[in-house]
Amino acid sequence: MKFNKLKNPIKAYKSAIREKAISRAQTRILLAGRQSSQFSEDELETIVKEEEDKLYSTIKEKGLLAALALFGINFFF
Repeated sequence: MKFNKLKNPIKAYKSAIREKAISRAQTRILLAGRQSSQFSEDELETIVKEEEDKLYSTIKEKGLLAALALFGINFFF
């Protein structure tokens, strides 16, 4: 089911994050030298959830740094 990004930006944002997390999880599995078929659905979901959490953390960190830069606060003297 497709949805209009302008009508529901939160769903579009979460969907984009989820797709990126899935892509990262696939890369992580391949780098480990395994196939995704070797994992149960619960294990795959856990890996994707970990990648989603990493993405959200990165977004929050960059948002905080951007806000600090806006106010002229610099931690890197």
